Amino acid sequence: MKSTTAVRSSSLSSQTLKVQTQLKLLNKPAVKSIKSPDGDIIDCIKITHQPAFDHPLLKNHTIQMTPNFHPERVFGQNKAYSKKKQGSSSRTITQMWHLNGRCPQGTIPVRRTNMDDLIRASSIRTFGKKKHGTIPQPSSANPYFISQSKHQHAVAYVYGDRYYGTKAIINVWEPKVEHPNEFSLSQIWISAGSYGRDINTIEAGWQVYPALYGDNRTRLFVYWTRDSYRTTGCYNLLCSGFIQISNEITVGGSIYPVSSYNGHQYDMSILVWKDPKEGNWWMQLENKYVVGYWPGSLFTHLSDSAWRIQWGGEVVNSRSDGGHTTTQMGSGHFPEQGFGKASFFNNIQVIDGSHNLRVPRGIYPYTTGQSNCYDIQVRKGDNWGNYFYYGGPGKNPYCP
Repeated sequence: MKSTTAVRSSSLSSQTLKVQTQLKLLNKPAVKSIKSPDGDIIDCIKITHQPAFDHPLLKNHTIQMTPNFHPERVFGQNKAYSKKKQGSSSRTITQMWHLNGRCPQGTIPVRRTNMDDLIRASSIRTFGKKKHGTIPQPSSANPYFISQSKHQHAVAYVYGDRYYGTKAIINVWEPKVEHPNEFSLSQIWISAGSYGRDINTIEAGWQVYPALYGDNRTRLFVYWTRDSYRTTGCYNLLCSGFIQISNEITVGGSIYPVSSYNGHQYDMSILVWKDPKEGNWWMQLENKYVVGYWPGSLFTHLSDSAWRIQWGGEVVNSRSDGGHTTTQMGSGHFPEQGFGKASFFNNIQVIDGSHNLRVPRGIYPYTTGQSNCYDIQVRKGDNWGNYFYYGGPGKNPYCP
């Protein structure tokens, strides 16, 4: 009979082998590698070698290097040409790895996954994946959201039409996260399907997520699922799905600078739209970078159109003692404090059935849980269009 030590050693060897196998699957051979000042290694890999093509539905996929359609203007060579974004009273962001180099044409920049990243995960199988039931859930009969265990939201949403994309300017902060397994994010959700069963989502924004990235930096992210987060989808390029074409933007890469209280404000614009010819859902960052696309073949309901769109913040409260986490949402300050203090989304638009950007007919606010922890205030103005302030500090004297 094997000794306890021998069994433990065998188990560790098996786990190490699984980790090494997964790292080999995720980290494709690099044409060039760049050491970022934030500690990341950015690998420039051939565009045809990216993880998306490990997906069985994409084995014979031909990369679409340029969208056939853009809801705003003519563009080319993976860059959109546009005037300065409207409604911005802030400065724009970049990515830290740019300070030490760039990836050549024909490659894409991918944040290298290391052994520590996988060890921090609860399991290799769930690495880079959201948990089932983490999306705000509006009801067609009642414009409120079903409360999600541990996940709290302060969001604005539209529903009741067919949507083919959205655009918004998102204020960028670095909220404090209390526990490594908690996160704070600000994002766009584009979704269709039934909650709890077969919801399809396309998601993009920024997040602070220590368990995923190993630090407390603000990072650009994308996500997708077609079965309510059960078995499909992941963050960034940590599984097959999202196809990247830009050699200038790293999904999962850190964003800088970030906004400061009563100081300089920084923001980023995100546009997601459906190409009516090919059926793919494209993402553009900063009116400048066409980052890539989610192939229409990944989805069931979103192969047609979205049923609802949501914008706003989400945090995880992992406290099991009935108390509230101190993890911040947005800037960590309540919306009534306004510009320079509270986080915002502005110039919110949707893409309609004619594939035109337009102002939504109605935006509904909602907070999951107590508004004394996190809140939202929807407003409308000439320069900012439809906008809202949102967020909060989490635990405080009124949110114990």
